[in-house]
Amino acid sequence: MITALDPTALDGLADLLVEVVDAGASVGFLAPLDHADALAWWKERAADPRLTVWVAHEGPRVVGTVSLAFPDKPNSRHRAELVKLMVARDARGRGLGRRLLDAAEEAAVADGVTLLHLDTETDSPAERLYQGAGWTRAGVIPDYAADPGGTLRPTTLYYKRIGPPGSGG
Repeated sequence: MITALDPTALDGLADLLVEVVDAGASVGFLAPLDHADALAWWKERAADPRLTVWVAHEGPRVVGTVSLAFPDKPNSRHRAELVKLMVARDARGRGLGRRLLDAAEEAAVADGVTLLHLDTETDSPAERLYQGAGWTRAGVIPDYAADPGGTLRPTTLYYKRIGPPGSGG
């Protein structure tokens, strides 16, 4: 089940973040990531009014998440950045990533967003997900961020026009 962020999910989100970083996902952290640090990061994110977070559960366990970050500038309120799409290793390959992506896109349309953008580690499995969901590759930035092991890796930028006809989507 995919729901909006509930504060009771923060500990599970911290577990998920630690898991994906330990597995090598480039999501902004170096390994090893301490659970307390991951929990503090999620608490900060939960308090950010410009961020909307969705959480996927299997029973009581958090198995996935995705967020939309909304800019605070008047000239950019038509867009949002898709951030931190994460799926637990044992929940992959069952369409959960796509369902999380769809939930974020549907909510963005409902909020009047007509353009989404994101970046993801070049040649990561996430690239196939975004390409299959109709996202357009905009380019690659070399040596953009360190992976969890500290090696600089390129990132690929993607965007997607969304929304009803006539909205720019």
